[in-house]
Amino acid sequence: MKTAIIMGSTSDLPKVEPAVEILKNYGVEVNVRCLSAHRAHAGLSEFMKEINEDGTEVVITAAGMAAALPGVVASQTVLPVIGVPLSGSVLDGMDALMSIVQMPSGIPVATVAINGSKNAAYLALQIMAVKHEELHKALVEDRQKMEEAAMKANEEVKARFA
Repeated sequence: MKTAIIMGSTSDLPKVEPAVEILKNYGVEVNVRCLSAHRAHAGLSEFMKEINEDGTEVVITAAGMAAALPGVVASQTVLPVIGVPLSGSVLDGMDALMSIVQMPSGIPVATVAINGSKNAAYLALQIMAVKHEELHKALVEDRQKMEEAAMKANEEVKARFA
């Protein structure tokens, strides 16, 4: 099980690190790079050639402002690409969100919430779980634990106001 995470700038790292941690906790190999679509296009294309051949199953991309990175990545692979729009500009991430979700037909990028790298990781896990039974089982177990915690919180609230 292998993923790649590409961010456009080192300033994006704190927003991407939660995804890396989640994926690694599930036993997924994570290949992380900082390759701007604008400033490092040749390096990005070289990395795309590498991950198209090395068993990578899903690519997570994180970018702010113009957020060209997810689309440029998607244009160079048929692997599932997940875009994480990042805040940081005067539009607080809305510019990046709109850029990522408005991909032309035939070059899709799945898009999560602004700064939503955790959900990008979980979406990547779900995509890989179609092929990897152990991952599927782990995700189902974790969902059951989430439900149990939510129901416990519900009972505590009910008891408090009974």
